Amino acid sequence: MQFALRGWPFFISRRLTMLKGLAITPPVLGRISIGKVIEKNGKRLPEKDDQFTITSQVQGKDGWLLHPLNDELRQGKDDKLRSIPVRLLFNEPELNFRADYTLFDRQSGRPVCVGNGETCKRVTQDGMQSMPCPSPDACPLAKGGACKPYGRLNVVIGDEDPLGSFVFRTTGFNSIRTLAARLHYFQAISGNRLACLPLELRLRGKSTRQSHGTPIFYADLTVRSGMDMAEALVTANELDSRRQAAGFNQDALDEAARRGFGNGAFEDSEEDASAIVEEFYPEGEVPASTIRPQATSSKPSLAEKLEAQAQRHTPPTDNPQGAHHALAQAEGQ
Repeated sequence: MQFALRGWPFFISRRLTMLKGLAITPPVLGRISIGKVIEKNGKRLPEKDDQFTITSQVQGKDGWLLHPLNDELRQGKDDKLRSIPVRLLFNEPELNFRADYTLFDRQSGRPVCVGNGETCKRVTQDGMQSMPCPSPDACPLAKGGACKPYGRLNVVIGDEDPLGSFVFRTTGFNSIRTLAARLHYFQAISGNRLACLPLELRLRGKSTRQSHGTPIFYADLTVRSGMDMAEALVTANELDSRRQAAGFNQDALDEAARRGFGNGAFEDSEEDASAIVEEFYPEGEVPASTIRPQATSSKPSLAEKLEAQAQRHTPPTDNPQGAHHALAQAEGQ
């Protein structure tokens, strides 16, 4: 299949759509998170942090192994990593950062329903179906906080692999709102040269009434430290010119990514199931019965009654996961 964008012909292999149902996603070299998973009383639970952690895709007995960049990007051995110089893969904001309302099965870690507030794709007994998406507040399947806003940002760190990325996952409203806004603004002011801008993933903190004065942390995207906006735009224009002179076709790359994402109903693979469950459904937070309700004649235990009473008297937070979802990404709202 042949296309022509900006006057450059290119081909997208038919192999990209050969395996129907398999989303073709950007190659991932590692993960970026705010926090970590620790073992406490025999359970693996997220723990808050006030810095970024860059990990590899290899997991040991104590959790994900640190990526070499995790130490290289720190100014000193004991300094905290609160900013990461990055570039983006694509000019289209939605290709770099995908955000949906997502319901995961607590037992398998597989996505059950993914929607955007208007329509959704849901796994049913009759297979995959497209349905209206009323958003979690009005969806009976989302009761108990089982359906959450879920975003994935892919960024490039360094120049070693221009197509290899690190993924930052979040269910925090602050990160999702801020990243989405920044990406669209940067695309607009750069003249659709988003992939050429020298940017920085930055950790920010804020206190709210819901957090009772305790700082919450979220991710932001800014121009790189030491640059103002004008300098960043000049750098982006120069890089764009060099790439075009070398034959680099950004439009073709964006189109290939768009087709890849659209090849599957759900982006996350089964291989990521355990990590997603740890990050988004810490043990005991959302029971499997919330996702797949089954009739039961057993009466609630005293512990369950006390837990329900405590939840009724707990002030609501903007993040449906509250303090439990500290790993992705230590946000209270």
